[in-house]
Amino acid sequence: MDGNGRWAQGRGLGRLRGHESGARSVESITRYARKLGVEALTLYAFSTENWGRPTDEVSGLMKLLGTYLRSQRQELLDNDIRLIHSGDVSQLPEDVRTQLRRVELATDHCEGMVLNLALSYGSRQEILAAVREIAEEVQGGRLQPEDIDEACITSRLDTAELPELDLVIRTSGEMRLSNFLLWQVAYSELYITDVSWPEFDERQFDKAMAAYRSRQRRFGKTGAQIEASP
Repeated sequence: MDGNGRWAQGRGLGRLRGHESGARSVESITRYARKLGVEALTLYAFSTENWGRPTDEVSGLMKLLGTYLRSQRQELLDNDIRLIHSGDVSQLPEDVRTQLRRVELATDHCEGMVLNLALSYGSRQEILAAVREIAEEVQGGRLQPEDIDEACITSRLDTAELPELDLVIRTSGEMRLSNFLLWQVAYSELYITDVSWPEFDERQFDKAMAAYRSRQRRFGKTGAQIEASP
């Protein structure tokens, strides 16, 4: 969800105003994704690298996150959306962690869509944690090296309960993954738009979905093989 700060600065506003506008896009896109029947939506809300931003911006983002969690609890329940998270949330302020736990518990029964907030998240760190867990199990005799396969690693990632990742949307025109779901993105379709996140609305989401539907997903096979399959 890139471009909040630059969007605001381009309008003579403070960067936090851009994040506030971005939060409104989160609400509308989450609601719209649920309406379209999206099974799971992961939003890269705050990366491990974002802790290096100016202190006042980080503080403002944490307050904005807490406000979002408090205000959206009923909205998520009304739309049958289950909230989960990826990332090391131990670094988040205690009040934010408390709000996150409350909303996750309150929506645990919801089945319409899963909303996964990537908070203090970094994919390299996620993979490293999975590798360490596997190494400890091997060392303890609970896992044999020959049993380590893709499924073994996938099951130890933060996204273990989510379906395969089909589409990654990056706003604001940046041409990189920025440590986001590096394992999960192996065969995902990528959609890059120059539109900043505060301006990414339902119409823009429709464009991304239309681009996704127009592509032939081959997973290493030839186009002819895909066309010939049932």
